[in-house]
Amino acid sequence: MSQTRTMRLAVLAACITVLVVGCSDSGSGDSESQPAQSSAAPSAARPAADAAGAYKAIAANVPSATSSAPITAESDPNHLLGRPGQYTSKITFSDSRIKAADTEGLEPGDVALGGAVEVFANPADAQARAAYIQTVTKGMPALTEYDYVHGSTLIRVSHYLTPGQAGEYETAADKLP
Repeated sequence: MSQTRTMRLAVLAACITVLVVGCSDSGSGDSESQPAQSSAAPSAARPAADAAGAYKAIAANVPSATSSAPITAESDPNHLLGRPGQYTSKITFSDSRIKAADTEGLEPGDVALGGAVEVFANPADAQARAAYIQTVTKGMPALTEYDYVHGSTLIRVSHYLTPGQAGEYETAADKLP
């Protein structure tokens, strides 16, 4: 394994550890870190039935989204599923436009492989989660991601996609109920 790849994986592992430990605090973070969000007002949108349904609707508009995997309370690496103020359902997916070489060593379900859809009980919880993620990853380029909030649904998209490619997910999110 090359020294660059070893260093990248070591930094990524350290950052993931920080995220896993810190993800249980969903405070809104600082106001300078604004997550990308859909143009629809969060309170105007009805919540998606669940993450699987939202993913299905998104994948119908973004054909490169593949390999969805629902997360259960037992398999959730963040231990947030069903917890107060956290997501009520979650599904992860891959995007076929992301090069395998860029994601070597990542675990299945990692957002960097494509993304995740998280559905919350209300729009405020979805917005708080997006703000928290943006705050935590702000200084860590290897962990940055695109986050789109639509009502009570948060669509998290890999930083390995170009802004235009990630924008396809935002457009698809805008079509959610």
